[in-house]
Amino acid sequence: MSTRSNSFLSDTEREAMIELRHAMHREPELSNAEWKTQERIRGILQRFCLHGVKTFHHTGLYIDIEGTASGPKRSIAVRGDIDALPISEAREDLPYRSRVNGIMHACGHDIHGSIALGTALAFHRLRDNFAGRVRVFFQPAEEAEPLGGRTVAEEKLLHGFDRAVGFHVSPGMPAGMFGAQEGPITKSGDQFKVTVTGKMAHGASPHNGIDAIAVAAAFVNEVQKVVSREMPVEDGAIITIGTIRGGEATNIICPSVVMEGTIRTSNSERRALLCQRVREVAEGIAGLHRGHADCVIRTGEPPVINDAEMVKRFRQLVHEASGQNAFLDERQQPSGSDDFGFYTACVPSIYFLFGSREPGNDSHLHTPTFGASDDLIIPTTELTVRYILDLLNN
Repeated sequence: MSTRSNSFLSDTEREAMIELRHAMHREPELSNAEWKTQERIRGILQRFCLHGVKTFHHTGLYIDIEGTASGPKRSIAVRGDIDALPISEAREDLPYRSRVNGIMHACGHDIHGSIALGTALAFHRLRDNFAGRVRVFFQPAEEAEPLGGRTVAEEKLLHGFDRAVGFHVSPGMPAGMFGAQEGPITKSGDQFKVTVTGKMAHGASPHNGIDAIAVAAAFVNEVQKVVSREMPVEDGAIITIGTIRGGEATNIICPSVVMEGTIRTSNSERRALLCQRVREVAEGIAGLHRGHADCVIRTGEPPVINDAEMVKRFRQLVHEASGQNAFLDERQQPSGSDDFGFYTACVPSIYFLFGSREPGNDSHLHTPTFGASDDLIIPTTELTVRYILDLLNN
């Protein structure tokens, strides 16, 4: 097993990472159903003599690598997510394209899982070079409830850890570039369900009923004022009504409407207030129209918040390893959600981005034509290992 010059990864480890990436991409599995992926990862770890693999969240795995060197006994966690999305792949050019109808790795989790694998393999072989512990999570269910990140927090799987490291492919950045910014970089992702109850009547006699559709329409309009008139612009608050169902016929006053949507903000302090106001608007509008509204809010992932010192050191490391131009310093508005927010709520953390945009791979995440080159996997893993070693030893 040869190790290349100035590399943390051996040739066989590199081959295993690409093998995993292709296998995961060919046979993608949805959130909370990653059984084949789990066994595939377990098998590769065992092939490289990594034993003691533990299961969490049913379809997830994590492995601890204990360093044998003398020095401070720091503990660092690394997360690679492994679930796919219910999207049909439209990349006929890929020899490893999805063979599962309606499911594909449209968010790059096949790459993330492969980077996590390479990190585990490298630290296992390098265990004489560090003190402390590295825990590598192969986390399921980042895309859909019940979320794997919530299980990490609820089962205290980060108890006693000093830092956590996460990463995500970014088609918004050129391939070969890295980026990280301090503070909130994603939004929280809470979900709501509003059930409006009115009273059925003949469509020709609306005064005899209470029109749930009219109540719902008023709610759709008024709830947006919570964002535009009550939340600071810098919070980036968003209220999205994604589904609305109601009505039985064109000549019947609708007695019931169900609306579902999401509530997002990058501000942890005003997150609860935003959810409270959605409930109050729903109940108030329904009451104003003589109806009733029941609002159920399911708390989702917190915002991902990057530790300033970890970002500063990561920037320095990218400059040293890849050059001054390899780090993208542009401050961007937080967007989207990621259950790595549960990690950042437990321990100081960093969630960095690595670019993938290049000719042939320029589609956005969560689209049928998204793709990213295998060439990203090794350099990103090398940087991840180098960075974690720095966290352990300095």
